Amino acid sequence: MKIDGEVTTGLGKAAYFLSQEFYTKEFKKNLGFVPFPGTLNVIVSEDYLDEISEIKNNCENLIKPDEGFGAVKYIQAKLNDKIDGAIVFPAKTTHEENYLEFISENKLRDELKLNDGDIVSLEF
Repeated sequence: MKIDGEVTTGLGKAAYFLSQEFYTKEFKKNLGFVPFPGTLNVIVSEDYLDEISEIKNNCENLIKPDEGFGAVKYIQAKLNDKIDGAIVFPAKTTHEENYLEFISENKLRDELKLNDGDIVSLEF
């Protein structure tokens, strides 16, 4: 599935969670990289909600961290046909269903010179 979405500013909470060792170890083991401590937040059309929900519900890739932290489902994905990473679905989130969080080993806003409102593509 390949969809376009709009870059938006997140809540800033991912940096803390993605810097926790149990998350970084699991992402390194399962995806081959330690994610930059933060996500690229992308809002996609609500037209994709059913497909996204189905992917999320059927996703078997799961990190269950220490007590006090929420589980995270993830699927491998590619940003703009060139950046390998993953879309994460935190169990504890305040985001709407059409709000996707992409992780990679680099700070994507700097690397790709992205700003809020820019359109990116996600393939997963």
